[in-house]
Parts: sequence; structure tokens; C-alpha cells
Amino acid sequence: MSENGHQIALNAIDESNAEESEDETLKERHNIPMLEYASLSMDALVDELEKLTAVEKVMSVKEHVEEIKKEFLAKYHHFIEEKKDEFKAENPDSTEDFEYHLPLKSKFDTLYKQLKGKQNAHFKSLQNNLNANLDRRLAIVEEIKNLINPQENIKDTLKIFNELREEWRTIGPIPRDKYNHVWNNYHFHVENFYDYLHLDREARDLDFKHNLELKQKIIARVEELVNEVDITKAFRELQDLHRIWKEEIGPVDREHREEIWNQFSALTKQMHDKREGLFANQREKETANLEKKKEIIAEIEKLATEEVTAHSQWQGLIEKVEALRNAFFSAGKVPSEINEATWAEFKTAVRNFNSHKNAFYKDIKKEQNDNLSKKMALVEKAKSLSVSEDFAATTPLMKQIQEEWKQIGHVPRKYSDKVWKEFKDACNQFFDRMKATRNEANSEEIEAFDKKKAYLDALKDFQLTGEHKADLEAIKAHIEQWKSFGKVPFSRRHVEGKFNKILDALFEKLSLSKKDGDMMRFSNKLEQLSGSDDHRKLESEKIFIIRKIEEVQSEIFQLENNIQFFTHAKKDNPLVKEVFKNIEKHKDELKTWKDKLKQLRNLKQE
Repeated sequence: MSENGHQIALNAIDESNAEESEDETLKERHNIPMLEYASLSMDALVDELEKLTAVEKVMSVKEHVEEIKKEFLAKYHHFIEEKKDEFKAENPDSTEDFEYHLPLKSKFDTLYKQLKGKQNAHFKSLQNNLNANLDRRLAIVEEIKNLINPQENIKDTLKIFNELREEWRTIGPIPRDKYNHVWNNYHFHVENFYDYLHLDREARDLDFKHNLELKQKIIARVEELVNEVDITKAFRELQDLHRIWKEEIGPVDREHREEIWNQFSALTKQMHDKREGLFANQREKETANLEKKKEIIAEIEKLATEEVTAHSQWQGLIEKVEALRNAFFSAGKVPSEINEATWAEFKTAVRNFNSHKNAFYKDIKKEQNDNLSKKMALVEKAKSLSVSEDFAATTPLMKQIQEEWKQIGHVPRKYSDKVWKEFKDACNQFFDRMKATRNEANSEEIEAFDKKKAYLDALKDFQLTGEHKADLEAIKAHIEQWKSFGKVPFSRRHVEGKFNKILDALFEKLSLSKKDGDMMRFSNKLEQLSGSDDHRKLESEKIFIIRKIEEVQSEIFQLENNIQFFTHAKKDNPLVKEVFKNIEKHKDELKTWKDKLKQLRNLKQE
């Protein structure tokens, strides 16, 4: 049992040395830390891959590169699957093939291709030399074997032997599958040379003694390594000591040969056992990580079954799932044999949750598309009525479809402006034509225009005193004076716009809050419309305000909906903060529009 344990430990050293002997650049990989790539995001993985492209000895990072590739592609494919599910949920009737371009994937592909190109070039160059080196080492073994000839001069033979040993040390790498066999063969014939060649006994004994001292020093160093805290570092040095023992130090006398080798192999067994203990601890951590991940998966599966009926509720669940996703990714490695199955369970749990969520938003999308169809039908109806010459019969019909428009809910945001513009233009075309057919102005309106035009010229010289209350009362007096002049002809109503511009400038100088200034100007506008007896304009203003309310509400809904796509980001992320700031801005705007609508309705009731 003990001998078998010793051999397992020695085999572990031999296999690692054989691999690194084939390509000496692999030794460098132990100096490059292998991170917990499973816990890194796709962006972080690409950053790490980019760092590895700067490593000169590319084969030393081969395992790192492949581990990064495995983790990146797993996360990328999961990300694409989620996007595809979202696309299908939002476009249930679409016949288009799903496509999604992630710039980060292109960067990853470029970096990976660059590294693989360097590795392939290195491997090709290496392969050209391996077999040639193998042939020369085999030839040296044969030459040492043939040196055992009692007829030859001992000094000449010893000189040739030392030259062959020196050449052996300088020959480059050979295929790893031949390494141990070739070395054992070489070592056998070197020992054979020492044992059977009739060398000068004194010279041989001195060489044996020197080799024994070197190997005793190695044993003393390994005894120190057994107590080294950094087991991985100690094992790496043990590998190097094994290589020196085998390749650089000659044999010792038969009396000590087996004893000293047994000492060395016994210490190697102790180091191997400590290393296996380290692996066992890592295995325990991986098993604990597995339990954490299973708990996370179970929690996501539970959230995927909750009954949710409101957008705000969904936002809470989405945040919880995103936190669980991050916890899953940062939980660390699990046992390799269960890794794929655990990842598959996680993806299934997330997919089920997303399917549950997408079904909710799919219903909202369908309702908005139905509303779009209804509004487009009203647009066509308004367009057909807009060319009518029978104003008496058509006017109530136009007002009726305007009321119908107001009763229809939200449409998809990307169509909202376009469909409203078409509808508004058709309505305006009709009412503008109707207005144009009426008497454009009477004598009182002409007189009012002349008075207002003259008043504008006088108002240009008006200056604020800097006394806020007095200035505000003065502006109100100008407004009352302006209203007292009465209506102006339809074709000359631009004079009202000029007056409003002057008011805007005065209100700006008064430093009123944006809302107060806006509401004061709106009050003035309402009084102008009310005094003109143009009920169509009042109705049009009402429709316009209602539309703006709908637009702002839709924008708020869309922004809140968009937050779900930022759930991977922290709340202090600048982009997320900007979205929340935008939502608050729209809510303030919505309140202003609602106040205007309330003021307009109160005016109509009076």
C-alpha cells in the first residue's frame, strides 16, 4: 500500500515534468494566477483575456485562455437566449429571424483568434524540433551503451562519456509521451556505465561521493519544503528538484543508491499527500459553493411561480432575480463533474422566470397594438372627412371621432408621434378650411388689431423696476389692457404671438419658477381663446393637452419598463441614475399638463 502511494506521488511529478519538458514555456503558467473566472462578468472576462495577449510565452496561458473561453461562452449563450425570449415575447407574430449583435462578443473573438494564432505558430515551430531532439537523445543512449568495452582506454572512454552527458543536457525538448521512457533508458545505461566499466576506482568513488552530497542536499531541501506553508509553491520546487536529480546529477554507489532514493521518494510522498489535502480542501469549498448555487436556483424557481399583476411588482421581482444571478456568478467554482448540470439548472430557472415575466408584458404589447389599429382607422376616417365642403354636417362627425380618439389608450411609443400628427393634421385641415370660409374679420376686429399693433410698439419701451410685486402687477395690467381691445381678424392673429413673446421675456426677467411662468402664460392664452368664442380652438387645446398627458404617461411607463434592462447594474450606476432622474422630470411635466387640463375644464364649466 505504501509502495503504491509512493509510486502515485512519483508519477504525479513525472507526468508534470514530462509535459513541461516537451514545452519549457509551460513552466511560466505557474507564475500567472488562475482566477475564479466563473465569478467574473463577461466584460471582466474579456479584460482578463486582453491582459493575456500581452504574455510573451503564449503556451503558458493556454489553460487560462480555455477556462476564460468556457466561462465567457456559457454566459454569452445564456445572455443571447434571454434576448431571444424577449424578442419572441415582444414580437409573437414576427416571421423575422432573431439577430442580436453584442460588440463585446466581437472583441472576444478577435482576442481569442489572436491568441490561438500565436499558440499555433509556437506549436508548429516546436513540433519541427521535437522529433529531431528525440532521435539525438536515443542516439546518445546507444552511444553510452556501446561505451562499455574493456578493450578501450578508460580515460578516452570517460572523456567521451562526459561529452555525451554534457550534450544530453543541452538538447532541447522531446515529445512528452517519450520523456519518461527515454530518461529511464538513459539513466539505466549511465548507472550501468558506472557499475561495469573498469574505471579508476578513486575517480569513480570521488564522483559517487560528489553525487551523493548533491542528492543529500536535495533531500535536506525537500525536508524543508514539507513544512512550507505555500504547498503549491513547494510542489513546484519539488518538481524542479526531481528534474535536477534525474537529469543533472549522476548515480551514487550501490551501497547508498536504494537508501537515498527511498528517502527522496518518501519525502515526495509526504509532499504529494499535503498537496492532495489541499485539493481536498478545495473540493470541500467547491461542494459548499454547489450548495449555495442550488439554494439560489431554488429561490429563482420560486420567484418564477409568483402571481404578479402590476408593473411595479414586476420591478421588485426583477431586482431580486438580478441579485440572485449576481450571487450565483460570484459563488465560485463547483465540482467539475457537476458544473454543466448546475449551469443548465440555473439557465432553466432564469428562463422560466423570464417567460413568466414576458407573458405579462406581451399582454400589454398586444393591447397597445390593438389601440394602434383603432387610431389608424380614425386617422383614415378623419382624412376622408377633411375634404368635405358640408361643414354643418361634417363638424359634429369630426368632433365625434376626436372624442373617440381620446377614449383609446396608449399605442406603442415608436408610433405615437406619427399617428397623432396624421390625425391632428387631418382635423386641422378641415377646421382651417371651415374657418377660412367664414367672414375673415369685421370692423371691430380690424380696430382691435390696429389698437394691439400700436400697443405693441408702446410696450417695447416698457421697463421693469426691479420691484417684483410691482412689476408683476404692471404686467398683469398690460394683459388686462390687451384683452380689453378684443378679437383680431383670423388672418392677423400673429399679433397675439408677438404679444406672448414679450410676455415670455418679461416673465423670464421676473425669475418666476418655470411652472408658475408656464401656468400664467397658459391662463392668458385660455382667456384669449375664451374671448374669441372659438370653441373649436378650446376643444383643440383640450385634445392637445390630453394627448400630451398620454404621451408623458407613456414615456414614464416606457422608462420604468426600461429599468428592467438595467437590473444587472448597481443603483449608483450613472446610467441608472440618469433614467430615474428622467422619470422624475417627466412626472413633474405630467403634473403641469394635468393642472392645465383642470384649468381648461373649469373655464368651460363657467
